[in-house]
Amino acid sequence: MSDDNTNSQDQTRAQGAAEAGANAEKHGFQAEVKQLLQLMIHSMYSNKEVFARELISNASDALDTLRFEGLKDDSLFEGDAELAIWIEQDKEARTVSFSDNGIGMTRDQVMERIGTIAKSGTRAFLDSLSGDEKKDAKLIGQFGVGFYSAFIVADQVVVDTRRGGESTGVRWISDGGGEYTLEEIDKPGRGTTVTLHLREGEEEFAEPYRLRHLVKTYSDHIAFPIKMREQLSGEDAKEDESAEDKEPGWEQVNRGAPLWAEPKANLSDQDYAEFYKHACNDFEDPLTWTHNKVEGSQEYTNLLYIPKRAPFDLFDPNGKAHGVKLYVQRVFIMDDAEKLMPRYLRFVKGVIDSNDLPLNVSREILQSNRLLDKIRAGSVKKVLGLIESMARDEDDPEKFKTFSNQFGTVFKEGIVEDYENQAKIAKLLRFKTTTDESGDPGVSLDDYIARMQPGQEKIYYITADTLAEAKHSPHLEIFKKKDIEVLLLTDRVDEWVMAHMTEYEGTEFSSVAKGALDLGEAESEEEKEQQKKLQEESSDLVARIKEALGERVNEVRVTHRLTDSPACLVADEHGMSAHLERILKEAGQAMPGSAPHLEINPIHPLVERLAGEQGEDEFNAFSQMLFEQAVLAEGGELEDPASFVRRMNQMLLAVSKGAA
Repeated sequence: MSDDNTNSQDQTRAQGAAEAGANAEKHGFQAEVKQLLQLMIHSMYSNKEVFARELISNASDALDTLRFEGLKDDSLFEGDAELAIWIEQDKEARTVSFSDNGIGMTRDQVMERIGTIAKSGTRAFLDSLSGDEKKDAKLIGQFGVGFYSAFIVADQVVVDTRRGGESTGVRWISDGGGEYTLEEIDKPGRGTTVTLHLREGEEEFAEPYRLRHLVKTYSDHIAFPIKMREQLSGEDAKEDESAEDKEPGWEQVNRGAPLWAEPKANLSDQDYAEFYKHACNDFEDPLTWTHNKVEGSQEYTNLLYIPKRAPFDLFDPNGKAHGVKLYVQRVFIMDDAEKLMPRYLRFVKGVIDSNDLPLNVSREILQSNRLLDKIRAGSVKKVLGLIESMARDEDDPEKFKTFSNQFGTVFKEGIVEDYENQAKIAKLLRFKTTTDESGDPGVSLDDYIARMQPGQEKIYYITADTLAEAKHSPHLEIFKKKDIEVLLLTDRVDEWVMAHMTEYEGTEFSSVAKGALDLGEAESEEEKEQQKKLQEESSDLVARIKEALGERVNEVRVTHRLTDSPACLVADEHGMSAHLERILKEAGQAMPGSAPHLEINPIHPLVERLAGEQGEDEFNAFSQMLFEQAVLAEGGELEDPASFVRRMNQMLLAVSKGAA
């Protein structure tokens, strides 16, 4: 950096503590920001020193953005292409400033990025707060609102910034209350300076040794130089006292090399964890990671992490995957490159650095780049291998359990999206079942097959809105009687997934709520004969119920699914289940009317009572009520709840009179 530019940066840093000028305008914070600032001011972070990491991370992002945008517009550099971050402290004034010569911000960008929180999940974040300081601190990192951590240690924050190519700068000042001020300023150098006026009692953060320690602890791996004033020895200090107005020079205090470029042998678990926290804006250590350098016909490095908990917007249908950042020859290109990782692995975070892609790579090039397709395929393979290793780790089973609980629902989407790896994904899925009392998805398909009953030929499953609804479904009665395990699928993606996963290693899947039930060899010849006899004996009853219900049902038939319930509804074998139909209706899709099959249990007392009813009106009302009970048992909604209640009341009155 030239002397002129260095002087310009020094002048900019010296302006950080300025008061609001005459042209300052006051603005009110967005309501969510006010609430968030109050949480910060009252020290919700259990570890105050993370403010330094957050501000350095923001500065690094600004430098990355400038370097990328500068590939297309060299004028943004303004003749100063030596990018760095500066930290300076003033113990007497009790201030510390973080400066960068990155892209900077315009007035509108300052208002958008600092005065408001333009994240759709902010309200969800605030609603998620528990009042527990440690838990809530993790949530803050999860929701990415780290800039406001400055107010943990500062009672006033001043931001001076100028975007490259702009003629004037902007000053933002706030004490963390309900307002902030904005004014235009003359800022010689582009970039941003954030000056913290430390609270009383936080003077330690104005000590050079303390700041150096924070840089080494949290930001040693930042790819740009982080500079602080030289620490002079006693003799040097005496010599400098004789030189008027001479300040110590700047020295780099971080390693300054991207961590992923380091040999794995030189890195500790702590190095990987700290890099993850910086690069991925998380306050927890990662669950696990994989670091690989690929050489040969193509050369790239990936460092990929799996977090401990799902981000707040994991299921946002309009959300973009920002987990994996793309670098080309260590130059940051973009962080929303969906071509790097499929949607079902959108929880994966980290970096991919290619030596072969062009530096001017664009989204259009990414759409049709064969090299990138190979990088993606190799990275997906590494992530699946990482998950497999967790599944095999008998020494730490909680790690894979955490993965399944946090990301299992999203991971299932790979069955549909990634046909090439479908078998690997299926082997790694975990399910809740009728024989597993833990409540966690802990049963693999291999476990299920190993426990299949003699004569059982299929993997049975049921889909429902909740675990309680699935467990208490009348469709499970015959399976409980015969001790046949059933998968309990309660995620909204399950219907979609099961439509694409028809078998596992040669064993077919079968929904217990669709089609005519065939238990195969698990049912004895005697049971089959008894079922046939019941069908013949109940033919007249079946015909009468079908006539009473009309078009509300496709057909009525005798069941052998039920042992305790009088009736249930069954969808066509290849038709849409009632559960899927409800999901689509809730999503606003118009659904064509599809009548279900009604299966009755002729040996149930209520059905026997119905068979003996001679009055036509009473029989029709009883049949309607039987059908509506079955709808409710499926978790469905009645078209006319009032009529159902009226019929139920009439029956209760009749029963009570008979008892009297």
